[in-house]
Amino acid sequence: MIAEIGLAALWLAAALAVLQLAGGLAALRAGENSDIAALTRPAAVLQGGLVAIAFAMLLWVFAITDLSVKLVAMNSHTAKPLIFKLSGAWGNHEGSMLLWVTVMALAGALIAGIERRLPEKTMQATLAAQGFVALGFYAFLLLSSNPFERLPEPALEGLGLNPLLQDIGLALHPPTLYFGYVGLSVAFSFAVGALVTRNVTPDFARAMRPWILGAWVFLTLGITAGSYWAYYELGWGGYWFWDPVENASLMPWLAATALLHSASVLASRDALRVWTIMLGVVAFSMSMLGTFLVRSGILTSVHAFAVDPERGSFILVLLGLYIGGALLLFALRAGTISEGERFSIASREGALVVNNVMLSAILAVVLLGTLYPLLTEAFDVRVSVGPPYFNPVSAVFVFPMLAVMAVGPLLRWRRDSWSRVSKEMALTVALLLVALVIFGVVSQVALLPLLGLSFAIALGVASFLPLRGRSLRRVPIAVWGMVLAHFGLAVALLGMASESAFSTERLAALAEGERTSVGPWAVELQAVEPVAGPNWTAMAARMAVSYDGGKPIEIAPQSRNFWAPAQQTTESVLVTRWNGQLYAVVGSSSNDGRWQVRLWWKPLVTLIWYGGLLVALGGVLALIGRVRTDLKRRTAARKGAARRLEMEKVS
Repeated sequence: MIAEIGLAALWLAAALAVLQLAGGLAALRAGENSDIAALTRPAAVLQGGLVAIAFAMLLWVFAITDLSVKLVAMNSHTAKPLIFKLSGAWGNHEGSMLLWVTVMALAGALIAGIERRLPEKTMQATLAAQGFVALGFYAFLLLSSNPFERLPEPALEGLGLNPLLQDIGLALHPPTLYFGYVGLSVAFSFAVGALVTRNVTPDFARAMRPWILGAWVFLTLGITAGSYWAYYELGWGGYWFWDPVENASLMPWLAATALLHSASVLASRDALRVWTIMLGVVAFSMSMLGTFLVRSGILTSVHAFAVDPERGSFILVLLGLYIGGALLLFALRAGTISEGERFSIASREGALVVNNVMLSAILAVVLLGTLYPLLTEAFDVRVSVGPPYFNPVSAVFVFPMLAVMAVGPLLRWRRDSWSRVSKEMALTVALLLVALVIFGVVSQVALLPLLGLSFAIALGVASFLPLRGRSLRRVPIAVWGMVLAHFGLAVALLGMASESAFSTERLAALAEGERTSVGPWAVELQAVEPVAGPNWTAMAARMAVSYDGGKPIEIAPQSRNFWAPAQQTTESVLVTRWNGQLYAVVGSSSNDGRWQVRLWWKPLVTLIWYGGLLVALGGVLALIGRVRTDLKRRTAARKGAARRLEMEKVS
């Protein structure tokens, strides 16, 4: 009965999406006072509640392991811990799509319930666009990927969840990414609404900006969490391999970063109108493309859901319908959007435009490298595109972007002169040159890590220069957010460059009692012992490790064997110091009783994820600051309107 309640709620939500779309279209044709148009906002709010009920029912059947539901039988097991039973609800194709629709519907309900800044006609068009997008996903779920489908006979036991996904990092990683993707769908709906009504104004950008900021924060957290999960769970010692599924989350983040800066310029200075609309379409296009890549079955990855071609074709149709339609609308209406305020290249707007061009170029590099192997495979030619392509080609645009990022926040809006910020520019260049000499000549670091280390140091210092000469108590929260986000990017870059430049690796075959070393660490294999978990058994290698002759620490990396489903995995152990991490993995044994042990010493590698968290925190502060500013502006506007009304009554 629980599954049937969820399915019924999903059908009712789809019907309300139709009503929401019809109401929005009626408002555009007959005016916002028509009877159907009046139902648009209530339909969006009620739809959000119904989809939330549907997703709650899915969580329920996974929590109780209802093996009469096909999705539960295919992706769960009675022996799994509860947290992984629940995460199994979205660790599969159907459940992840229901999570997507749930977040989208709740976002639409929130817009309908609280957004009052834009003209009602624009809001109706925005809600109609949101209903249209949601309707396609409802059709996909109900007609092609029903998450509540029953089995003719309940299964005796479930097949279980992929053991690599039975991890707390992967329990949190997909939801954060979906919040980001859906935030971009809201920005897309706002862009379509503004295009339809020709209302591309600063108020439109202010209404859209919190959703972009929120989406950007969640995408940042999702990518950071996914990178760290891949680093410690997959056992290969890396944090990013330019896997197509990794790229599927990076591309929306790049587009969202450009969109965020463009929308801020439009909101603050009434410029970059067409650019903002275009980026709104592009950002959602990238999230839809990522959805197609991950769920169409054309990719094979641990976190790609390979499904039948029919479902992939369905998603491809949605991709063409939404993105093709939006691009056609943009082509028809872009000429009617006024240019907005002009500005000099020597201005903050000019710096943001340059960086947006660089971000767009990086996005194009990643998109080409991701799709090219798929295109060649269609002609029976298999090619591999990895770090040798992505790293140097993207670096051509990354480092100029970082240089402009160091100077841009120091410039004034509209028009400025380079001479006014010459001292700050000279300091940044001096830091860059000193770092290049130290790391290039003294340490003899390779070119890309050398540039990464040098730009990280220069950008880290330059990030705080906008605070120079200001009372820190009076600095707006949004400015603190910008400073922290830019500093976090420098911290992450320092971690990436240090890991690439200074890491050392040791692969050894050790018998019990034998020793080896890696970097400043001494390692002794003491014993290899069997251990058991709730749905796995393992061989744990008990090791004593000591840093630079210090007190030994006991660690126990494992080689695990799951039985639901049957799969072998490695469980690495990380020992963290302020200046880096020891990474230890144990493999299989040989005939002579030795065990394969793989060790890395990775200086400053943790800065990658600390930097990612700082970037996200900066986004949160910026979001708080912008929301507070908008609230103050709206309060002042209401008071002004009340005073004018009073004066009219008196006169």
